[in-house]
Amino acid sequence: MDSKAKAIAGLLAATCVCSIVALILSVVNVKDVLLPPSTKYGLVFDAGSTHTSLYIYRWPADKENGTGIVSQVEACSVSGPGISSYADDPAGAGASLKPCLDKAMEIVPAEQQRETPTYLGATAGMRLLRKENSTKAERVFAEVSKAIGEYPVDFRGARILTGSEEGSFGWITVNYLLGTLVKFSFAGIWEHPQDTEILGALDLGGASTQITFQPGVAVEDRNTSVFFRLYGTNYSLYSHSYLCYGQSQALKMLLAALHQASRSAQFSHPCYPRGYQEKVTVAELYDSPCVRAPSSASPERVLTVTGTGEPAACGTAVRTLFNFSCGAQWPCGFNGVYQPPVRGQFFAFAGFYYTFHFLNLTRQQSLSDVNSTVLSFCRRNWTELVQSFPQDRKYLHTYCSVAIYILTLLLDGYKFNEHTWSNIHFSRQAANTDIGWTLGFMLNFTNMIPAEALQHVKGHQPGLWAGAVSFLVLAIVAGLVAVSLHCFWKIK
Repeated sequence: MDSKAKAIAGLLAATCVCSIVALILSVVNVKDVLLPPSTKYGLVFDAGSTHTSLYIYRWPADKENGTGIVSQVEACSVSGPGISSYADDPAGAGASLKPCLDKAMEIVPAEQQRETPTYLGATAGMRLLRKENSTKAERVFAEVSKAIGEYPVDFRGARILTGSEEGSFGWITVNYLLGTLVKFSFAGIWEHPQDTEILGALDLGGASTQITFQPGVAVEDRNTSVFFRLYGTNYSLYSHSYLCYGQSQALKMLLAALHQASRSAQFSHPCYPRGYQEKVTVAELYDSPCVRAPSSASPERVLTVTGTGEPAACGTAVRTLFNFSCGAQWPCGFNGVYQPPVRGQFFAFAGFYYTFHFLNLTRQQSLSDVNSTVLSFCRRNWTELVQSFPQDRKYLHTYCSVAIYILTLLLDGYKFNEHTWSNIHFSRQAANTDIGWTLGFMLNFTNMIPAEALQHVKGHQPGLWAGAVSFLVLAIVAGLVAVSLHCFWKIK
């Protein structure tokens, strides 16, 4: 029996040795293990004609069909006017950005700041300044670039966006937020929605207005044709921007046209409320490339403008700002610019929304109801309006002008009608996010960044590690059995 005990003990000892060897091999034989990708950040300044905002975005480094799933982390409104207003104080433009940059540095992790792409995109305000004085525009850009360059970010430059870029990036933003480009499915994956209607985008800024949509025909004018590839799908769009036809510049053009038609220092304004009066100098009225001052006008001359509250005459005056003749060459919007017929649903945001929101016209009212509300508002006198809207006094006198301008732009300019009017949705936000060009810009930018490879670190293969642990447990058990048997046979 002693020989049997020795044999069993030897077998168990061998098992123990094998277990220890397997454990050693598992420790030595480490393999590359893939960790989840990190989160990327991006900063975009929207330098508009009247104000500047900084948007902070993030997205997983691992993308979906080549495009990032981008989300907004924070938005910071820069104090003061748009950077184009600093033409005579360019250093002030740079200084104005620093509080928002400081805020961004608190949000973006310190170890990722130097690799965070940062842009400043200027729109129609700087387009006008460049047109008026390119030297001043370059000085403003130099100062904002200098200010951003003082921060530990990957600054990619400050530039003026083209009108087409501004419009088409806004289109991307709208459709991304509303889930028509990509959405999270019930299966727990991101996928391209099938049979989803792509929305058009209508943007009204201070100095320009943009229209972008997916037409039902091929775009005949390549200057208005835009192509994007997003989340593995190709999009061919029509997009155009009308410089000087933003809200602020349109009002300026209207006032200048009324002044020149009157040929007097005192003239009436049919879009201003009856009983309202303001004074403006010739220099203030003609301080934009969108309007030309009469050669005989003295810059210091003070003009007196009196409101008459006549909506019909207001509509007639507004129409003089446009050229609705298309000619025989192709269909057009206005001023001879090619535009295919509008198609599908549209989101109207920025200035379109704010004016209609004030008039309580953002709930999909019929065109007849909209016209009735606007006409009724335009007939109210100044005293009555101030009593009804004391908190809105600063811009109160302009709402009739802008409302009639918007109706003229949408109906006569962009060629919507009583049947397609219901396709326009006036909104400031989509999916609780402000609509603008910056998110679309960031999404398109992620297309140009190679998807980050999964991070490699040294680790153990799960199967080998589990096997080694099993052998070790078996070895301990075998050792205990061997000791027990040895003691048993010794007693025997």
